[in-house]
Amino acid sequence: MLRFFSRQEKQILSLSVTRHLFSAAAAAAAVPTTITASSNLYSKYSFVPPPSFKPQNPNSTQPHSQSPPKKQPKPRYRPPSSLDRTGEKPVQSSLPFDFRFSYTESSTEVRPIGLREPKYSPFGPGKLDRVWTGVCAPVVDPKVGSAEDEKTVEEKRRVMRERIQGEPLTNAERKALAETCQRHKSKRQVNLGRDGLTHNMLNDIHNNWKHAEAVRIKCMGVPTVDMKNVCTQLEDKTLGKIIHRHGGLLVLYRGRNYHPKKRPVIPLMLWKPHEPVYPRLIKTTIDDLSIEETKEMRKRGLAVPALTKLAKNGYYGSLVPMVRDAFLTEELVRIDCKGLPKSDYKKIGCKLRKEMYAL
Repeated sequence: MLRFFSRQEKQILSLSVTRHLFSAAAAAAAVPTTITASSNLYSKYSFVPPPSFKPQNPNSTQPHSQSPPKKQPKPRYRPPSSLDRTGEKPVQSSLPFDFRFSYTESSTEVRPIGLREPKYSPFGPGKLDRVWTGVCAPVVDPKVGSAEDEKTVEEKRRVMRERIQGEPLTNAERKALAETCQRHKSKRQVNLGRDGLTHNMLNDIHNNWKHAEAVRIKCMGVPTVDMKNVCTQLEDKTLGKIIHRHGGLLVLYRGRNYHPKKRPVIPLMLWKPHEPVYPRLIKTTIDDLSIEETKEMRKRGLAVPALTKLAKNGYYGSLVPMVRDAFLTEELVRIDCKGLPKSDYKKIGCKLRKEMYAL
């Protein structure tokens, strides 16, 4: 019995000691909190949150609580045909020639036999003072004009070109201008591709003439078969002068009396018009031969080794003399055109036939 009471007393003593220690520890922990709250360390080094992190009262009148102004939505795209042009006058251009999509790849001598679309003007509805015939926008209305008017337009174009060109350049001036347009001197260049000299390219050339007296033009593709036609159309439509030519690279000079602020008005085409229907370029039978003889000759031509292979966007200026020399010894000549668009096959054949007949 004595041992039992002694064990209970020990347990009671141990409980009282732990309670005393726990209360003392709690008192010791409470002391530094009162000390830190009363000291200046918290106010001096504590983190103060920025106003954006603080909860904002929607009823407050502070400037940071105001919402930013909403950005107005961008207006939806409207095609040119849906724009209202009431009260606006059409553009009047003083250029004395008919407007076409391509000046080098179309001919005024061949008349189309049909149209693939209605006569919608590619310049936009009511934007040009000329009538679109489906092929071109003539400077003289075909319903009103006559042959005398066309002669007057040609004379006007000749006088305008002579006035802009002024005195001809000397050899030293030609060399100096050609040197400034080389690749290692200038990056300014206009590319002439498979569509030839297009109408919108005239605007690009005049834009380059704002900053330089001459511009470099790189000719590539099918139009280079007839480089003489390309040079003639460039000088005729831009009223400039070609002062240097090396292969497919041309340097076009604007003229002594050219003034950028007095440049002619060039309305831009908004889309590419569909080509009209022309007579068949490549006939099914060769002249003075029957259908069987034509088929037999074509089979023989496929077995002939290729004279040359045309690369895409290459320079074909030497193709005509190459074919002409080959016909001196051979009856058939084959040209490898793989890699080119199929629409270019007939164009190359038509240009070659035209050059052969011209010789």
